Amino acid sequence: MTEQKMKIIGIGDDGKRSLLPIYEKWIYESEILVGGERQLAFFSDYSGEKRVLKGGLTDLVNGLSKETKKIVILASGDPLFYGIGSYLAKKLNVEIYPYLSSIQLAFARMNERWQDAYVTSVHGRSMKGLAQRINGRDKIALLTDALNNPIEIARYLRSFGMNEYRMFVAENLGGENERYGFYDFEEIEAMDFSPLNVVILQRVKEVKTWGMGIEDHEFHQRKPEKGLLTKKEIRTLSLMALNLKENSTVWDIGTCTGSVAIEASLIAKEGSVFAIEKNEQDLNNCMLNQIKFRTDFTAIQGKAPDKLDTFPDPDAIFIGGTAGSMEDILSTCCTRLKNGGRIVLNAVTIENLMQAVEVFKQNGFEPTITLAQISRSKPILNLTRFDSLNPIYIITAQRKEGASL
Repeated sequence: MTEQKMKIIGIGDDGKRSLLPIYEKWIYESEILVGGERQLAFFSDYSGEKRVLKGGLTDLVNGLSKETKKIVILASGDPLFYGIGSYLAKKLNVEIYPYLSSIQLAFARMNERWQDAYVTSVHGRSMKGLAQRINGRDKIALLTDALNNPIEIARYLRSFGMNEYRMFVAENLGGENERYGFYDFEEIEAMDFSPLNVVILQRVKEVKTWGMGIEDHEFHQRKPEKGLLTKKEIRTLSLMALNLKENSTVWDIGTCTGSVAIEASLIAKEGSVFAIEKNEQDLNNCMLNQIKFRTDFTAIQGKAPDKLDTFPDPDAIFIGGTAGSMEDILSTCCTRLKNGGRIVLNAVTIENLMQAVEVFKQNGFEPTITLAQISRSKPILNLTRFDSLNPIYIITAQRKEGASL
């Protein structure tokens, strides 16, 4: 006997009116109807058993997996669009019948195509890192929640000077109290919005974006002691050695002005970057650089390895300075690095090079070394000469094959 499939049916804010007749028929023929309180309220005349969907899905799955009755699960909009459909499909034998997603409806109210939009969610998650994910994109659709609402999104964007966008807010889509329109960021802060809303950002001005290899002079840095940052050429080589992916989790130890953390954030836009710096003045410059380059990463004051336990395990680690604690820092980094990850350390002296290589080997890592000797052209009258930068040892370490975590 073939196991009967449960049906997951998407429903809009207008309740039964959003359903095809066959979907409504399936609902009333079922013996168990599962959904949120709002969805179940549309079916006050339902004669079967109702189960309210609250909290986590594990208990729901465990309960439904033992049932032999006809089951329908109601979900908001498209169950496969930031919904419960994907999770339930992996755990249960289901068929999915979607309704329009809130994003589809919002773009329809705008009369705007949406196949080229960038879609992300701040529903139930932090806005940290949103700046680098969205900067420069033409259209951004945001799923919101009660905390990350249009007012907070407007404040966040203003804190990074992102005034190249106008905001479209669509509330209660498909429901009786539907409202939508374009608003200025300043105007939004004085308004009230329904908790059921979608935000779309539309770019109306040119936006400056940054690629790999930002010029050194672009960074806020300590004065009069300029130059306390990883130089552009070394920074580029080090970032390449880190082998970052779009979703990498990165540590930057001894971040100083934040130059490496900033460029890492621009590569790992869907990931997260965590930086630590012991000098308060440098950390202040790092904060200014985050705003200028629109990169929103976690930067804290401290001396590694202290406080590294507050960071999640990384896929990649850059070490620009150790302040005399190299052995402790490298041991911590080797322990915490995810399998397949890389550690890149910049050393200026032979002594630091030798110590780093030794500690890496003691921890089961295989180091490779690049000696970068860079010279830059410099005009002299109507001629050109070269000025050399300090030689830098770029040490890249990976866990030896077969070495245990």
